[in-house]
Amino acid sequence: MGKIKIAIVGVGNCVSSLIQGIHYYQNKNREDAIGLMHYDMNGYKPGDIEVVAAFDVDQRKVGRDVHEAVFAKPNCTTVFCADLPPSGVTVRMGKILDGVAGHMKDYPDDHRFVLSGEPEPTSEEIIKLLKESGAQILTNYLPVGSEEATRFYADCALEAGVAFVNNIPVFIASDPAWAKRFADKNLPIIGDDIKSQMGATITHRILTDLFKKRGVKLERTYQLNTGGNTDFLNMLEQKRLATKKESKTEAVQAVAARRLEDENIHIGPSDYVPWQKDNKVCFIRMEGKLFGDVPMNLEMRLSVEDSPNSAGVAIDAIRCAKLALDRGQGGVLEAPSAYFCKHPARQFTDDEAFTMVEDFINENSHLSLNRLKKVS
Repeated sequence: MGKIKIAIVGVGNCVSSLIQGIHYYQNKNREDAIGLMHYDMNGYKPGDIEVVAAFDVDQRKVGRDVHEAVFAKPNCTTVFCADLPPSGVTVRMGKILDGVAGHMKDYPDDHRFVLSGEPEPTSEEIIKLLKESGAQILTNYLPVGSEEATRFYADCALEAGVAFVNNIPVFIASDPAWAKRFADKNLPIIGDDIKSQMGATITHRILTDLFKKRGVKLERTYQLNTGGNTDFLNMLEQKRLATKKESKTEAVQAVAARRLEDENIHIGPSDYVPWQKDNKVCFIRMEGKLFGDVPMNLEMRLSVEDSPNSAGVAIDAIRCAKLALDRGQGGVLEAPSAYFCKHPARQFTDDEAFTMVEDFINENSHLSLNRLKKVS
């Protein structure tokens, strides 16, 4: 089938897990490939993904081979595949814009960003590099709150003629104006804000849907998250959190039997605990009423390594984008966006989205269209 050539913006913990995973699964048989939603996707396996370009702004990563840079500070995720061969791809200096929170320079070396002194590239230079590298898909892993920087790279993807996978909560695929631009260029886009494989939001959604299906009235709920990676450190700047909170909250509201009032739902990153490193701890509480208006409540604690938890989903999103490129399909990929992302253009239950994405993978697009019409 050939390689799936991707370019990456932001060589942080999530990219470390993604690249480790590409090599970890490369020589595994289907029976041994634990932790994947799809081992083989129409002939494409995880090991078929190849990083051909990468951008970052930290001096500890810029100028290094990307397979070395994924282990550089402040990255702190679990190392499950340390023996990465040299990739031959050097991490290039990226565009800063609003990609770094101001307070990130004030922390100890293990946690803070150390800005590179390299000159920032122009959009023309990035577009040229994307074309020369042979990249087919640009994947966005900028920090939460990078509104200007995300739009900058989305523009570069359009001009370079590459697909775009938006893993963060800046609304591109779910913005009609941006969606139209990708459709007009016949370039696939998946987004926005990747769901984890078994994370806080997907678990909260499943429980909320369960309340609805079992006739339990959900009256109030919260989801509190703590972590010690640079993502949580970045999010200490509250003004960067608006779209993140909206994305996570809407993901849960969308599957509730009825929307909760704002004062009865709180979902969002809560605090930075340095010693947790890439471990994310989530606390969910749900209060409701059963038969006879009898009250009940549910409390749950979930502990996961944050970055590996998203990497398997990203591998599937990338392969879906490649399938769309192979088929000449552009614009927002609605089924993959609904299943893999918290804030797609249209929300579906996870059961619906799962069926839709299976139809998409198997090219049963007419089935997905019929399902869409039924829920319209």
